[in-house]
Amino acid sequence: MRDCPFAAWLRLLSAALTALILVLLAGGPTRAAESAPVRSARATVSLVSDTDAYAPGASLHLALRFRLAAGWHIYWRNPGDAGAPPELKPTLPEGAQAGPIAWPVPTRIAEGPLMTYGYTGEVLLPFALTPPRTDGTLAIRAHAAWLVCADICVPESGDFRLDLPAGSPTASAAAPLFAAASQRTPRPSPFPARIAATGRLYLDAAELSPARVQAAWFLPDQPGVIRAAAEQTLSFPARGLVLGLTPDAGFRADAVLPGVLVLRDAGGSESFLALAADPGAAPESVAPASVAPRAWAETLVFAFLGGLILNLMPCVFPVLAMKALALGKLAEAQHRAVIAHVGAYTAGVLAAFAAIGGTLLALRAGGAASGWGFQFQSPAFVVAMAWLLFAVGLNLSGVFEVGGAWTGLGQRLAGRGGHFGSFFTGLLAVAVATPCTAPFMGAAIAVALAAPAAVGIGVFLVMGLGLASPYLVLALIPGLARRLPRPGRWMVVLKQALAFPMYGAAAWLVWVVSQEAGSAGVLAAATGLVLLGFAAWALGLAAEASPRGRRAARASALAAVLAALALLPGIATASAGPDVPQRAGDGAEPFSAARLAALRAEGRTVFVNMTASWCISCLVNERVALSPPAVRAGFRDHHVAYLKGDWTRQSPEITAYLHQFGRDGVPLYVVYRAGAEQPEVLAQILTESAVLSAIGDAAGKAER
Repeated sequence: MRDCPFAAWLRLLSAALTALILVLLAGGPTRAAESAPVRSARATVSLVSDTDAYAPGASLHLALRFRLAAGWHIYWRNPGDAGAPPELKPTLPEGAQAGPIAWPVPTRIAEGPLMTYGYTGEVLLPFALTPPRTDGTLAIRAHAAWLVCADICVPESGDFRLDLPAGSPTASAAAPLFAAASQRTPRPSPFPARIAATGRLYLDAAELSPARVQAAWFLPDQPGVIRAAAEQTLSFPARGLVLGLTPDAGFRADAVLPGVLVLRDAGGSESFLALAADPGAAPESVAPASVAPRAWAETLVFAFLGGLILNLMPCVFPVLAMKALALGKLAEAQHRAVIAHVGAYTAGVLAAFAAIGGTLLALRAGGAASGWGFQFQSPAFVVAMAWLLFAVGLNLSGVFEVGGAWTGLGQRLAGRGGHFGSFFTGLLAVAVATPCTAPFMGAAIAVALAAPAAVGIGVFLVMGLGLASPYLVLALIPGLARRLPRPGRWMVVLKQALAFPMYGAAAWLVWVVSQEAGSAGVLAAATGLVLLGFAAWALGLAAEASPRGRRAARASALAAVLAALALLPGIATASAGPDVPQRAGDGAEPFSAARLAALRAEGRTVFVNMTASWCISCLVNERVALSPPAVRAGFRDHHVAYLKGDWTRQSPEITAYLHQFGRDGVPLYVVYRAGAEQPEVLAQILTESAVLSAIGDAAGKAER
């Protein structure tokens, strides 16, 4: 029976649709940038291009694209302790050339006691391709084999076909994947690298400091060179970083060690350096960054000791007046009351340390360079501290008393009268302690700033416990408080006498303002002192005035305080004035990295003093250990160059120099001996004999 015309048309339409489907499945223009995939339950693999077409003779990029099922992984070119890397064998038209795989940096994958290097999820293994200079379709064929592993390993393979038309290249749908793979491709390291016979890998670079590197690990190009599962300890010498590797059977002490170094900063960002370490010794390290449990314990001990010794630093002397009064009042107090006051004081100390530590960590995460005592680089903060200490002194002198509504506020905040005062004393102790860096604090702060945020805050809190520990001992041993002198008239006299350290501290801070903000800053600071003196006098009158007079006096005091606070923005602006003096003197030259390098190139011994006007320890050291005639004669006789770095105001160059030595605050004293490779870092508390010994040893070794 003959078909009807409708049936004939239906057969023609069906044939046309079938042909169209076959064309699409064969890889038409819409699939030109990716081959048909090879699928399994573990992986989907295809060959992709970063462009939809090619220009004859112009290079492009292809890649083996893996989409791995959850829990499965493939391996890097060095698989580590087990595994095998993927293999790719392209078949190209005549005149075409393919480059090697540009391996993205892998992740470390722990597999029981073994450590392997591989990829999970979606990954591209890209390579460059230079097509022939002839037109026509570029037919690319490739065979690939790979090992995909989870609890078991399964070898897989596949054949791929990719046809690219000639034309104007445009980015394909896979182009973003190529860009992501490029971000994990290591760049050549700009830093010299050495590998010691013991496995200590050293990179010589001032940029690599505890402030910028939280963690690091090395991936060798070849297996069997280092033990992949062994811990790689990170530490910092005076310059650069050292990574402790464990040599394996294939390690050769006289051979170059190629591989990839991964660096992670405090914010979690990673960078990748391709390097080839030459045989050579690594310097000793002075500041740990990624530390083992024992090293963490040492860091916490250093933090506690640093906080404890901070009680003896000159910066805290003004607050000792307030502590002495509090101790006298505790003489006849019940043990429960002693514990309450000590707890409030300790809470104030810990809150201040947590605030400073959190601010430093936040600044570091944002890329800013700052360190311990950074807030004293702001003239507005220095003026505010001068005013605060001046007000405390006026209170101790009896010009005004904090009572009435002010005491009620403290009771509402603390729950019981007087506890807010103890809390405030703790805050103030830390605030005035920050210009000083006690021994042991430098390494602890460096580790805290390089560690994760929670760990870093913990180190700062332990430092706070060290500062508060003398009070804590009083709470734990009740008999000590009872042995203190009993309250009496002597306390009133002592209270008034101890106001003068507060006035002295305020005067010193005004001098610091002169270094930071010049005469305009000093004028504003002095005006604020007058306004605060008027406010204190008005509050003193309010205590004995009628209700109406009390309200007027308090309003006048508030107006004077607000007028003083309104001066702070102008003080911050004055910090850039042309009349700000530069500190050097004492026969010293201003520090600069270029000048230091030039002096060392001349073969000179160099003494570097990193200081600041707001650092009392620095000023005491300069007066006691660096200014005596014998020391100056020693510098002159031994031809020692003296460089002074002034960190009173923010200086990125000085901040970077401090970080080279794992320090986040001043003082810092460094001696560069003529002809010596490594400098010597002196103690933070200097003595005349220590300086003379250091420069004498330097001169003697230079002569030998």
